[in-house]
Amino acid sequence: MNFCSACGATVSFRIPEGDSLPRHVCDTCGEIHYSNPKMVVGAIVESGDRILLCKRAIEPRHGLWTLPAGFMENRETTAQAAARETLEEACARITVGEAFAMVSIPHISQVHLFYRARLAEPGFSPGDESLEVALFDEQDLPWNALAFRSVDLALRRYFEDRRHQRFTFHAEDLDYDARQNM
Repeated sequence: MNFCSACGATVSFRIPEGDSLPRHVCDTCGEIHYSNPKMVVGAIVESGDRILLCKRAIEPRHGLWTLPAGFMENRETTAQAAARETLEEACARITVGEAFAMVSIPHISQVHLFYRARLAEPGFSPGDESLEVALFDEQDLPWNALAFRSVDLALRRYFEDRRHQRFTFHAEDLDYDARQNM
């Protein structure tokens, strides 16, 4: 960052008074510009014993399967973000249930939050960001073609909880591993 979005003056990268981390600080108006993790929100959409997945039509991970999810927008709740992303990517209306899994991914400054959800009405189709949308049983899920480690982790916890007939909230951290995807 070179210029302040509040007044247009130059900024410097320093630790502001009362803070412990360096930030971009405006040299003229004193505005502190924070850079914080991004929220990615999605849903594990259930239809009977099957789960809805989308094959990505965009990068990163074009052509691989994922849960419907994406960046949360300003002025929406996390549940609204999960419903909106599912509608955008799978043209599916859902009933959002409880939060199921939160995955912190510090090396890319993201937090992924997945809700359990159900199809609110029959029917789905690929949105602009999906090549294909399909329902999968656990044994037919394309485990080797999942786009993101956070999705793999959430789905494994989901099926494990389903086998135990007891769903709990899962909070996990994913460390950087250059050999694996996000």
